[in-house]
Amino acid sequence: MKKLLLINPVGRRSGYLLSKFSTFPPLGLAYVAAVTPSDWNVKIVDENFDKFVFEEADLVGITAFTTTISRAYEIARMYRERKIKVVMGGIHVSMLPDEALQYVDAVLIGEAEGIWERVINDFENNRLSSKYVGVQIDLTTFKITPRNGLLHPNYFWHSVQTSRGCPFNCYFCSVSKHLGKAYRQRKPHDVLNELEEIKGKYIAFVDDNLIGYSPESKNRAMELFKGMIQRRLDKRWWMQTSINAADDERVIELAAQSGCMYVFIGFETISQGMLKDMKKGINLKIGVENYKKVVDCFHKYGIGVLGAFIIGNDNESPLYYKELADFLVQSGIDIVQITLITPLPGTQLMEQLQGGGRLIYQNFPQDWDKYRFSYLVHQPQGVGIDTIYIGNNYIKNRIYSFPTFQYRLLKSFLKLKNMRNFYAIYKSNKAGKKSWLNSHYYQKYPSVFKSDSEF
Repeated sequence: MKKLLLINPVGRRSGYLLSKFSTFPPLGLAYVAAVTPSDWNVKIVDENFDKFVFEEADLVGITAFTTTISRAYEIARMYRERKIKVVMGGIHVSMLPDEALQYVDAVLIGEAEGIWERVINDFENNRLSSKYVGVQIDLTTFKITPRNGLLHPNYFWHSVQTSRGCPFNCYFCSVSKHLGKAYRQRKPHDVLNELEEIKGKYIAFVDDNLIGYSPESKNRAMELFKGMIQRRLDKRWWMQTSINAADDERVIELAAQSGCMYVFIGFETISQGMLKDMKKGINLKIGVENYKKVVDCFHKYGIGVLGAFIIGNDNESPLYYKELADFLVQSGIDIVQITLITPLPGTQLMEQLQGGGRLIYQNFPQDWDKYRFSYLVHQPQGVGIDTIYIGNNYIKNRIYSFPTFQYRLLKSFLKLKNMRNFYAIYKSNKAGKKSWLNSHYYQKYPSVFKSDSEF
């Protein structure tokens, strides 16, 4: 049998990736394995757990995000030096296929499942093309089950995807460009069957928005949650969703009853002006003044909230960082994710910064290592880079230091009234604190401003 080696590379670890509680299986590789012809022997190598050691293969497939692309190219080079063909896919190379072709034999742009059989057939007949463009899969007829048995068994979460695509176009995000603006959904019955086959208890729904954007998608989510309850799947899970999910408490109540532990919501900022710049229409519609009501709605049903925020935007100030820190303590958000704004390939943000000559690091692909949401890779306007790093430390010092850290955890415990869900909140907060203490800016920059006059 021919051997296909699928590799999940890992670059420099930072942020929540420092914790196994916050890492997730490379589901895309499990899907590629599932559509590989049965006369191939398939193995998945995952650097999240196993240090890469070269091993022979007939064909190598590598997936990569921007944060791991340098490592992906490094591994690809090892195989090409030995005349072994390398195919690479994922969102980064889908945005920059010509860059990737300097390091690999073929690039798979977009979704792999519909075109992978052709890639294998072309390889077997010595006519491998340099570029393959995958079509957007019709998820209503999507019956492929990922080969989860090939994934490393030590992941805490089991990844499941029920939808693809996003109708919005936030200026820092490339999902709609990569997966399309049409929100495509799998049928609840098919998802439920997959969940029944997963032996593990803890599920990460890796959809960009599990509940969706319309009455129809909301009804699908409720049908899925009802099915999980009726089948007594007894799973504990989390999801990403938009801020408008709290508009209908029926959805939240069913999510809680089916095992939802917490939700990931992109609040992004507490500035209406910044939301407008980011093109976060739903957040603008709900309004920053109603953020706390959203959090309270999830808490009402014992579901925790992981709130994501972005700093490093133009015209921020020490006063803004103080106000944001105050909000995070008072809002009741259980888990806080703060990242530095990072222009990724294929985003409007990248086009804007490149066009304005504002990128500081652009010796690619080497500098892609810095595009991991903990470096300022461009020159912001109206605020200094040092001020942003100090502001980042200031906020995290507020939320992770005594006594506020303990106060936040106690508040979550009392609000959720659910020990299992609170334990997930506790573990995630520990991962967040570890991420901050191991960051380069924690080591280099103070966590306080020089004087109150800076506010």
